[in-house]
Amino acid sequence: MAHYLVFLGSTRTSTPPSPARLGERVAKACERLLASLPQTTAEIIDPLSLNLSDPFKPHFAYAQANAPEDLAALADKINNADGYVMVSPEYNHSMSPALSHLLNHFGASLFAFKPSAIVTYSMGQWGGVRAAVAMRAFLSELGCLPVSAMVHLPKAQEALNEEGQFAQDQERWERYFGRTLGQLMWWAEAAASYKQQVDPARVSPAFKTTPSQRNAPSSTDS
Repeated sequence: MAHYLVFLGSTRTSTPPSPARLGERVAKACERLLASLPQTTAEIIDPLSLNLSDPFKPHFAYAQANAPEDLAALADKINNADGYVMVSPEYNHSMSPALSHLLNHFGASLFAFKPSAIVTYSMGQWGGVRAAVAMRAFLSELGCLPVSAMVHLPKAQEALNEEGQFAQDQERWERYFGRTLGQLMWWAEAAASYKQQVDPARVSPAFKTTPSQRNAPSSTDS
C-alpha cells in the first residue's frame, strides 16, 4: 500500500478576491484522484491544522522528546510517506509563503529519496506556472525531486467545486492530472522497491550534526 501526502499551500480563509480556501479544492481533487487508484491512500496536510504562529523553530531543532506534538506527528507522516504532492498558488512569481514556511520546519532527510509532484493554481489564466519554476529548485534541495510533468490549473474557481470535483470536462481534467500523478507513482514505487535492495542512508548519509558537514574539504581541515 502506497501513501501520499498532499501539502496544501494556503492559509487564506477570507474573501475577496478568491473563494475561501480555493487551494483546498485543488488539494481535494489531488487527494481524491490518488485515493481512487488501487493500493493507494492519500492525506491532505493543512497548515491551518498546525500551530506555526510561534517564532520559527524547525522540528529538527528540538530535542527529540520535546518537539511539539503536531510537528512530531507530521514528521513521522513525512518520513513514512512514499511521495508528496505540493499544491501552491503564486505569490510574486514564486511559491506560496504558507507552503515554504510549513516545509521549512522539517529536515531534508525526512523527504529524501522520494518524489514529489508540483500542482499550481490561480484565478486567472496562467495557473501559477511561474510559482512552479521556483518550486523545482526548492523541492530538489529538500530532497524530494519533482517529476517532470506538472499540473497548472487556471481559473480554479470555475474548474472545481468546493468538494474538489471538476465542474466540467471531468474526463479531460482527470487525464491531465493523471499524467503527473502517474509519474509520481511510478517513481515512488521504483524508489520504494530499490530501497529494499540498497539503503539510501548508506549511499548518501544525511547531514545531521552541523551545517559544516556540507562543506567541501579544504587545506585547513585536520
